[in-house]
Amino acid sequence: MPKKDPGLPAANPSHSPHHKAAGPQAPAPPQVVHDVSLLSDQDLYLFNEGTHLLLHHKLGDHPLEAGGQRGVYFAVWAPNAQRVFVMGDFNDWRNDELELWQRASSGVWEGFVPGLEPGVRYKFHLHSRHHGFKVDKADPLGVFHENPPLTASIVWELDYQWGDQAWQERRARSNFLREPMSIYEVHLGSWRRRPEDGGRSLTYRELAPELADYVANMGFTHVEFLPVMEHPFYGSWGYQTTGYFAPTSRQGSPQDFMFLVDTLHKRGIGVILDWVPSHFPSDNHGLVFFDGTHLYEHADPRQGFHPDWLSYIFNYGRNEVRSFLLSSARFWLEVMHADGLRVDAVASMLYLDYSRQDGEWIPNQYGGNENLEAVDFLRRFNSEVYGTFPGTQTIAEESTAWPMVSRPTYLGGLGFGFKWDMGWMHDTLHYMSREPIHRKYHHGQLTFRMLYAFTENFVLPLSHDEVVHGKGSLLNKMPGDDWQKFANLRLLLGYMYAQPGKKLLFMGGEIGQWREWNHDDSLDWHLLEFAPHAGLQGWVRDLNRLYQDEPALHERDASWEGFEWIDCNDSQASVVSFIRKGGQPGQVMLVAANFTPVPREGYRVGVPQGGYWREVLNSDAGDYQGGGLGNAGGAMASDEPCHGRPYSLSLTLPPLAVVFLRLEG
Repeated sequence: MPKKDPGLPAANPSHSPHHKAAGPQAPAPPQVVHDVSLLSDQDLYLFNEGTHLLLHHKLGDHPLEAGGQRGVYFAVWAPNAQRVFVMGDFNDWRNDELELWQRASSGVWEGFVPGLEPGVRYKFHLHSRHHGFKVDKADPLGVFHENPPLTASIVWELDYQWGDQAWQERRARSNFLREPMSIYEVHLGSWRRRPEDGGRSLTYRELAPELADYVANMGFTHVEFLPVMEHPFYGSWGYQTTGYFAPTSRQGSPQDFMFLVDTLHKRGIGVILDWVPSHFPSDNHGLVFFDGTHLYEHADPRQGFHPDWLSYIFNYGRNEVRSFLLSSARFWLEVMHADGLRVDAVASMLYLDYSRQDGEWIPNQYGGNENLEAVDFLRRFNSEVYGTFPGTQTIAEESTAWPMVSRPTYLGGLGFGFKWDMGWMHDTLHYMSREPIHRKYHHGQLTFRMLYAFTENFVLPLSHDEVVHGKGSLLNKMPGDDWQKFANLRLLLGYMYAQPGKKLLFMGGEIGQWREWNHDDSLDWHLLEFAPHAGLQGWVRDLNRLYQDEPALHERDASWEGFEWIDCNDSQASVVSFIRKGGQPGQVMLVAANFTPVPREGYRVGVPQGGYWREVLNSDAGDYQGGGLGNAGGAMASDEPCHGRPYSLSLTLPPLAVVFLRLEG
């Protein structure tokens, strides 16, 4: 049976020596046993070859029993160290007492310390072979670390009794290219806070029922968490990772995080994690200059230092680094039961000259700017994920025209399942921020994406990046008075759900947050006391339900067969109309969007079939605090040809609104 989840240990802020009991009853000092190992020769061979994908079972800290004694086995990779010690609150942080043993020429140092239990804090103290360099490091494979700004690792076991078997089995049968995927992007520390308790963030266990209830009620299929991996600077939102195998301790233990994932799964909600193999921070306790050499990063700053983020770039050509990163990916999918990984800043990995001027980068062996080692790493990563974890997804945040990002590796692609459509996001937000009177001059920003919409498997993102750093909230990007702002935002979200591609919306967008997102504050949930905000939330809820219920809106998200323009050229009226189609005959949805505040009465739209077209959703409906203009439930097609089709509808298009009509025969 799984062991009971131990509680959080008490903090040791300074790592200063503890006072031990005096006299003959004082416990004997711990010793290191060097004949205990979890590493076989095959493990070391695979690690040095770059093909070991289970390092979290071998390196780091592992409580176990050896020689009849309970204790902890430690192992760390530091090939350029001359000596390595483990120290902690179990030996008063003495850095010259518990020396680890180097395992042949593998670069791994290991040792077993009897008498230790989960909950003790530790670090590695390294003496480098170079320049007399000495440093204290947190464990790169540690699964639990002190709450920042404290930096020690914590010995921990990962036993947990999962209850998500039904979810796992259902996921393994899924094909999300043809299924709805509506993602709610969440920063766990600021989604909801406790004002009655000093405004603190919710813990993982507090979040679990509240977030699961909310996401299920809103109809999202997935949540995507900004990086939960341990990070020293809270303001980095997790994108400056130091603990590649540890959920942040700010909100609880690893088991507490497992409970959050488990709870979401039991409610039928998938969990995607942001993962950052592109760079890591310069904090001294982390990976940088780990053993007195550039171990994880390139030594040459033209390859190893990121000018935008002042961080370090992994050396993807180093075998052991590849094993480290691939094992990290596997850890989150295997141990933490994540359903997908969204890889951050892929473009910065692919291009050697990313954000660099001439002379600031080194070409590849063929003289090009492609990072061939990163390309190889990403292909291996995707192959391993899809080959090992059925039904999981990988998603690339990739902002360039690199070809075949979401195409199989055997066809020459990078192998991702999906790619963020950054072009759609930029074009659409620029268009929507314009005064409606000017939109007719920029009509192409609405329609351009259909020239490339099926070159990749796209996710349409309205992410956290669009509501920070002075960009304004989604609602505040919209022009006009308050009524028009809400109408424009309902129109934007409706247009996103109507477009081919999976959906992603950052928290707060669904309630019409006025303020930019601030990671130190809760979302402004009190806004739901006001009708326009509650109406917007109801609109998003109904969009999610329609998107899931209608095969025409999701089955062919990644295929031309699922989309057909009716009219993409009516720039004078700033109206677009198109059809979405499912896999079966009769699964047809008509979408018409009016991007001006002028109602369009008797607007004729060609349709492929006669019969009754029921209006199933209208963003101007009174339930959403719109003006209530619409089509009295639907429209009957006449045999008047229009737009090259044998039938047509005479529609009322409300101002700044989108309408969905379903063919009912």
